[in-house]
Amino acid sequence: MCGIAGYWDRRAATDGDTLAALARGAGDAMAHRGPDGDGVWVDADAGLALAHRRLAIVDLSPTGAQPMTSSCGRYVISYNGEVFNFLELRRELEAAGQRFRGTSDTEVMLEGFVRWGVEATVKRLIGMFAFALWDRTARRLWLVRDRLGIKPLYYLANDSVVLFGSELKALRALPGWTPKLDRASLAQYLRRGYVPHPLSIYESVRKLPPGHILELSADAAPRLSAYWSLREVATNGIAAARSDRRSPDDAVRQLEALLRDAIRRRMIADVPLGAFLSGGVDSSLVVALMQSESNRPVKTFSIGFREGAYNEAGHARAVAAHLGTEHQDLVVEPRHALDLIPRLPKIYDEPFADSSQIPTYLVAEMTRRHVTVALSGDGGDELFAGYHRYGWGEWVWDRVDWMPRPLRSAASALFGAAQSVLPASLPAARRMGQAGRLLDCRDIDGLYDWLTQPWPRDTVLMAPPATVSSASEPCVGLNGTAVDTVTALQFRDMADYLPEDILTKLDRATMAVSLEGRVPLLDHRVVEHAWTLPMSLKRRDGAGKWILREVLARHVPRDMTDRPKQGFEVPIGDWLRTELRDWADELMAPQVLGDMGLNAEPIRQAWLNHMSGKQNNDNALWVILMATSWWQEAGRP
Repeated sequence: MCGIAGYWDRRAATDGDTLAALARGAGDAMAHRGPDGDGVWVDADAGLALAHRRLAIVDLSPTGAQPMTSSCGRYVISYNGEVFNFLELRRELEAAGQRFRGTSDTEVMLEGFVRWGVEATVKRLIGMFAFALWDRTARRLWLVRDRLGIKPLYYLANDSVVLFGSELKALRALPGWTPKLDRASLAQYLRRGYVPHPLSIYESVRKLPPGHILELSADAAPRLSAYWSLREVATNGIAAARSDRRSPDDAVRQLEALLRDAIRRRMIADVPLGAFLSGGVDSSLVVALMQSESNRPVKTFSIGFREGAYNEAGHARAVAAHLGTEHQDLVVEPRHALDLIPRLPKIYDEPFADSSQIPTYLVAEMTRRHVTVALSGDGGDELFAGYHRYGWGEWVWDRVDWMPRPLRSAASALFGAAQSVLPASLPAARRMGQAGRLLDCRDIDGLYDWLTQPWPRDTVLMAPPATVSSASEPCVGLNGTAVDTVTALQFRDMADYLPEDILTKLDRATMAVSLEGRVPLLDHRVVEHAWTLPMSLKRRDGAGKWILREVLARHVPRDMTDRPKQGFEVPIGDWLRTELRDWADELMAPQVLGDMGLNAEPIRQAWLNHMSGKQNNDNALWVILMATSWWQEAGRP
């Protein structure tokens, strides 16, 4: 796991020392992603430089250092991630006569590009990765991101320069652009709590979408192409699920075999390895299968809170004791949050408002004291329909969708009118607004937004952009295939929420402390398999992840994990009323909000209602606080 960056002046050759200094500065801005080494490679005649920061995981020797050049000298790579089937690919290349200098997956990838071509090789990789590949002969640059978006990659490509990096701070260290807030991206952030791909919070800078390759040359327009499509996977999987004839027992056995393989591959490392354990279904299953594949106790780590409603540490300890792991946990106090919160804008580089970023960072920080790699259970809810909002959304939509559109519009207008005459502080006013917005939903995409948006559409922007193009993959009619409500909501979560919230949170939290996080449930083979499962194997009796629970029950007694889903939540609402009150009040001062172009009135009203206990507005307020704190930290771009 590493950090990558690069600079390419496509206009002319550039002094090599200048290029090296630029690349090294970009790499140093991400030293936390790779404390074990740094490297720079320069092609002065082409005006290009690649940088790499190394977190050594496989092949700790100098033969694993990057940027790395292929044996033929044509290709140079700077790569972040891990390929978990590199041993099989290596054997295939060796059978064809290839000889290797070291034992890294990086070298295997390079020689695969030489023998099989870039896209053909990428399609064969099982792993998480973001890399830049330079073709010295054709003077062509490829930027590539893994299928699910586990690893990040930002880029800027204009007529003169190309900049790229694992984090925005790397781009900020490079010349060729002036950071400027993109107000359309800000509008998207306020609706979601994250900036969706391909947007970034800055104008002109983009995120490479998951499963895509960007091909750049000096004299041609950039070419963006998909080598893997979630939409195609979902469409084909849904069709297969409709004709599925597997018995539940067979389906459970097949899934466990696939998960075992995914987890076994992710236990390969030349450094100490462990796992996050919350005591919930997903992490418990990952740890259970890890322990069954290990001849020594797995190191596990969890986090708890003094507030009992949020504390899962006891559940984690029980699972750890049953499985025989070497377990450690940390109880989070408000002081831990107070110490961390001022650093969040630097860690994330963009506004990011999932408050579980706090415990995720703290458990990663504790884990890094003992291991360098940690497996995580992320992805189970999206793949196997585990979120509460799936059942709630289905229930709500069944009671709304039957209404003719004109009747729904009239009812929505009626609720809106009723809300406008009520004092904003009244809970009834809020309920009227929610009902009106629900009735105004045209389709399941609208329902998804209603279920997930922290603020009503554009209500907190003083001057919303004239157009705010949606970066979402629409979930209605997957390639013309009609789908049920839960399946449609799952697709939206996997296309947007998973890479931009869940995986962004994991990547930034772990890499901030130089820890590699691996996500076996998001092995693309598991993802493709999950889409072929009928909904009856995912949800039963109103509960999600049925098939995961059945696999887990083979290793852990049901009563240890059979409880309502809790999620990795923090008592942020309580903290905002107490220890975080002064910090929050300062960041939501009318002057600060107005300077950023935010409408202070609804924000301050939500703050007052929260402080008085009339409403719990913790999620909505956290979105604002993460925006204003980032804006100030970034120098008010």
